[in-house]
Amino acid sequence: MLDESAMPDKDNTPSKCSKQTCNPLAPLPPLGMDAGAISFDFRRYFAHTLGRDDHCTSSHYPYKALALAIRDRLIERWKKTRSTYEERDCKRTFYLSLEFLMGRTLSNAILNLDVSDEVSQAFIDLGINLDEIQESEPDAGLGNGGLGRLAACFLDSCATLQLPVRGYGLRYEYGMFRQHIANGRQIEDPDHWLRDGNPWELERPEYTQRIKFSGRTEYINGTVRWVDTQDVLAVPYDLPVPGYRNGTVNTLRLWKAAATDEFNLKEFNAGSYTESVEAKNDAEHITMVLYPNDASENGKELRLRQQYFLASASLKDVIREWQEHHSDFNDFADKNCFHLNDTHPSISVAELMRQLMDEQGLPWEEAWRITHNTMAYTNHTLLPEALERWPVKLFESLLPRLLDIIYEINAQFLSQVALQWPGDTDRLRRMSIIEEGQEPMVRMAYLAIVSSFSVNGVAALHTELLKQGLFSDFHTFWPERFNNKTNGVTPRRWLAACNPSLRRLIDTTVGNGWISNLSDLEKLIKLADNATFQRKWRKARLQNKQRLAKMVKIDCSVEFDTDALFDVQVKRIHEYKRQLLNILHVIHLYNRIKAGDTADWTKRCILIGGKAAPGYRMAKLIIKLINNVARVVNNDRQVGDLLKIAFLPNYRVTAMEVIAPGTDLSEQISTAGKEASGTGNMKFMMNGAVTIGTLDGANIEILEEVGEANFFLFGLTSEAVEAMRAHYLPNGIIEQDSDLKRVMHLLESGYFNQFEPGIFDPIIESIRNPYDPWMTAADFRAYMDTQEQTAAAFRDEKRWTRMSIINSAKSGRFSTDRTIQEYNRDIWRLAPVPAPSVDEVSE
Repeated sequence: MLDESAMPDKDNTPSKCSKQTCNPLAPLPPLGMDAGAISFDFRRYFAHTLGRDDHCTSSHYPYKALALAIRDRLIERWKKTRSTYEERDCKRTFYLSLEFLMGRTLSNAILNLDVSDEVSQAFIDLGINLDEIQESEPDAGLGNGGLGRLAACFLDSCATLQLPVRGYGLRYEYGMFRQHIANGRQIEDPDHWLRDGNPWELERPEYTQRIKFSGRTEYINGTVRWVDTQDVLAVPYDLPVPGYRNGTVNTLRLWKAAATDEFNLKEFNAGSYTESVEAKNDAEHITMVLYPNDASENGKELRLRQQYFLASASLKDVIREWQEHHSDFNDFADKNCFHLNDTHPSISVAELMRQLMDEQGLPWEEAWRITHNTMAYTNHTLLPEALERWPVKLFESLLPRLLDIIYEINAQFLSQVALQWPGDTDRLRRMSIIEEGQEPMVRMAYLAIVSSFSVNGVAALHTELLKQGLFSDFHTFWPERFNNKTNGVTPRRWLAACNPSLRRLIDTTVGNGWISNLSDLEKLIKLADNATFQRKWRKARLQNKQRLAKMVKIDCSVEFDTDALFDVQVKRIHEYKRQLLNILHVIHLYNRIKAGDTADWTKRCILIGGKAAPGYRMAKLIIKLINNVARVVNNDRQVGDLLKIAFLPNYRVTAMEVIAPGTDLSEQISTAGKEASGTGNMKFMMNGAVTIGTLDGANIEILEEVGEANFFLFGLTSEAVEAMRAHYLPNGIIEQDSDLKRVMHLLESGYFNQFEPGIFDPIIESIRNPYDPWMTAADFRAYMDTQEQTAAAFRDEKRWTRMSIINSAKSGRFSTDRTIQEYNRDIWRLAPVPAPSVDEVSE
């Protein structure tokens, strides 16, 4: 037991000093990393900081005490990392993203600090269930789907590779929403993830920035001023991002919106209580909710406010730091890179120009040189409707000075285009940042492309489709500007932390070097046919399936048989991701069972999960259909345990940490040419699931790695999809396919909605619609036939185990360590900065 009267020195004797010799700001001795030291700090925080004792029955307070004890150890390394970057004046990258889907922090921090055994031993000695404490941590509500999770994985890899990269995002008070299901329908509840505070964050009020909105532009004697503005404060909160066992701790800085005046005393004293806090409430709306519904004009304005708030605060912060150590901006572009994660932060282009010209006094040419040489843009979507477009009228009222700058950028850009293609007015119209029409719009993706030195897609096919389709004119003009960086996922969270049973097997077989060099998993290939290793592999995977079955039982009240094929599709609900095609397969299997066609049957448990955007009616109707079909199938005695289906409510990072290790078959069935990359496919593959998928996104590269024998491929290619559009006749396809005809008959007869007549008519109409962009009927037959192949393969235990091993072994290409190394090699060009050891902190 540690002496609670004093922290130990390096020689384990209490630190002593006189008033004359003690420096209260001198570095403290390093904190102990052993079980005793961690236990001591845990108990100190629990008893003294949180004021709890053995009468406390909530797991929240032990979690918070442990988080603070672990955070202390991160802070030692965090401060040293920051000071090292400053001392070396190294080039840095600033990663701007509206989403960072971090998940839980505790288990990841313990793993990366290399104190897993010590923490476990400390809590065994204390007689406290560590799993219960870890389960009490809420998922951070800072993101929605793949975009935010990718950003979180990127930060993990940057820290592991010791690259000086800082993330910038927004500190949302509420996440997107918590989803629950009532009568089969999605119900959205507020996700107040910050209700009990966040023990990992550090508020940094000394770096607060003032952000302008509205007002007007004033030109006086050659100078430009943005005046009569409505200002908001941006208050930063920092989160630590530890690298894997290397002493580096990078920063994710999140901005919270606050009013310049918290409270209007005059209004309050006059009896206007609501009006007295109106300014505070209006300001805080900016960071209140992740992705407000932008179906209304107010929603659109709030979205644009969020995007500008992030850009302006982050750029001001970087310039503030720069000016602390530099007297001019001559080397700014050589030392800084701003990476725009999708189109949301693209307003950063005009804002950096504004700050450099209006606030720092640089001429246009110099400001443009710096802006163009520091901005890099990643596009994440092939859906034109998902590219940010804002009405000029909204810009005029909300960001008038920014609109002036965008007009000038566009004018200079179009003059270059006109020189290249004289008289080609159609091309000028197509490429203009300002889209003309009845309501002129600002095309934010075009602004990012025009202003960035690098533009990348996130999978090989996605990048080619950008170059040939959405951005073909720009690629023709600047072919050297475009490049591909296939996405990845961090193996620390998505295998080492979330799959302990498989991790232990791999560690004892090939060592643990794979955690920071995932390609080491290829050493498993030679064991793929080894009977002993296969048995161990199946045992580890069975433990994971048992965990997943337990979660499904608790959350869905559905019993999953662990001997069955666990067939899983979890992701955002969207028509192009084709959860509808999956449920058509379920209905087809149900038809077969009802017809007695169960010879050589493979028991199958199907899990679907994901959230639909609150305003996306068709996606929400698909959730309703899934749940109605599940209710019928799961309660039909003739079906029994041959087929089960469950919809998992409130799909989130923490749920995926159980789902990915327990999945046998990974459903990646989007319409070819619509999925940019996908990262769920990589998480499943890494944990030994086999993919059934189309030639879309990163599926193509997964197929290249594992080979056709270890991947279930089906469906039209992106070229075939486009070729079919002009003569797509789904009704003819339905008539000619007896299985699809029977599926449609059950849907159209109201079999799954007997007491809700007509509710699924929009879905039926979409399947039969010759203009269906998702080609659901076109891929039905190929999907059914390939699913038969998956069933047969699963019945062959040795074959399926071999496929599972090969998928894990070949997942090295899909580590974000590889992705980040490519970003750094081709775009950022940062030098790794090794962190000094913590012992050096006190020297």
